[in-house]
Amino acid sequence: MAIPTPQQSRVLDFIRHFLRDRGFPPTHAEIALGLGFRSPNAAAQHVRLLAKKGLLEVSEGRSRGIRFPESGSSAEPVRGLPVIGRVAAGAPILAEPHVESHVDVDPSLFHPRADYLLRVRGDSMIDAGIFSGDLVAVHRTPQVEPGSMAVVRLDDEVTVKHWRPRADGTIALEPRNDAYQPIIVDPSMTSISIEGAVVGLLRLGLATTLR
Repeated sequence: MAIPTPQQSRVLDFIRHFLRDRGFPPTHAEIALGLGFRSPNAAAQHVRLLAKKGLLEVSEGRSRGIRFPESGSSAEPVRGLPVIGRVAAGAPILAEPHVESHVDVDPSLFHPRADYLLRVRGDSMIDAGIFSGDLVAVHRTPQVEPGSMAVVRLDDEVTVKHWRPRADGTIALEPRNDAYQPIIVDPSMTSISIEGAVVGLLRLGLATTLR
């Protein structure tokens, strides 16, 4: 392998630290911003030269298409769990635009194994210890036990509630806050489905299971 110039070494160090801290590689714009380059094109040029020297590998056409050959760090996020923010109407919950970041936490810490983290909005679950802005760990599954806490898609909304089927065929989505009433849903009238089971909670470095 060729030896990088001092400026190229700065780029390598930035990419390495970005990967370590966030679990996925930076875009050219993020490199430019982080290192004070005048434009993303300057960062892209450094990345191309580093790739020619064999110090990086680049997947063309991907905004985060950088990896280190020696580590096998993927051009796509591979460490930890994706953090899902606001979900667009009708879109798959793990669609790329919904991913805010990644958190370097072991998915097997939770049981069943977590597939992603969902950022909670609102205070309907505060009596379960879940506050607005918290991250709940979610295991992807289309079914949960009655009474379990679940991520539910209701029409084009995604919400966290206790899933409670009722004898008359309706579903009660139960909050954990006395200020809110259960949402009663008739599946024959309203589109409703389970996106996953809530299996844990993360808040400011605290990770805990909910089972």
